[in-house]
Amino acid sequence: MQIETPPTERSTPRPDGERRGLVIVHTGDGKGKSTAAFGLALRAHGRGKPVKIYQFMKVPSARFGEHRMFGQLGIPIEGLGDGFSWKSRDLDHSAQLARDGWARAEATIRAGAHFLVVLDEIMYPIRYGWLPLEPVLAALRERPADVHVVLTGRNAPDELVALADTVTEMRLVKHHYQAGVPAQRGIED
Repeated sequence: MQIETPPTERSTPRPDGERRGLVIVHTGDGKGKSTAAFGLALRAHGRGKPVKIYQFMKVPSARFGEHRMFGQLGIPIEGLGDGFSWKSRDLDHSAQLARDGWARAEATIRAGAHFLVVLDEIMYPIRYGWLPLEPVLAALRERPADVHVVLTGRNAPDELVALADTVTEMRLVKHHYQAGVPAQRGIED
């Protein structure tokens, strides 16, 4: 490991632009996309800002760790789907759930009542062709100026990356699945 000297001056000048709502994308094949979005939700809620979370692949009755905690904190989180595609019994129904869920999420974004709207795992229904990309891009472009939107999922489309203000690509370096360690409560759910 290389020891570094800590910086004593700011490395970049402080921006002097106007504060406004941001489009933030967490993508890539690494772990942590949803976790990063949930961290932003907690940060915003901690500042007294209204937050709404939509999960495109989770079922409405999901009770994962994030649902339990957000429920205790009063942060609304809504499952819109019926699970991941390999668990679906009817992919046409799964696609319809994604479209219906998008209608709710889009209305929330456009209404402007929430400081932060999280669209967790939305890249799946976009990449599967269940949700057309253009209406998502249009809603992001036309949202009220002070609404922040976070979108998560692997393989974010280039058009979304171009539109976004901040894009972080999580890169897989090593994953416990590769060593045969299964998903664990409190880590994956």
